[in-house]
Amino acid sequence: MSDEFFYLYDETEETSTRFVSFIGETTRFDLAITTTSRFYGKKLVINIQNGRSAIIGEDDLKEEGYVEYAFQLTPAEAEELKTFLFSVV
Repeated sequence: MSDEFFYLYDETEETSTRFVSFIGETTRFDLAITTTSRFYGKKLVINIQNGRSAIIGEDDLKEEGYVEYAFQLTPAEAEELKTFLFSVV
């Protein structure tokens, strides 16, 4: 086994992370939302409950089925999450 890796990038950056938990009509959400200059203004959103994550911008929230797919949510759960995320992104 080789001790060398082929790095595509290896950078360190100061970021800001917001931890938020809220209960909607269908479920509870525990999220970590990281702001970084890396993703062209989009946020890294992590669902702490199941570990699923996605890089989210307003365009992604408008894309039909994206939030459901990215976070493995029902349409009703995804609608609640999108409503919250529109105020964040």
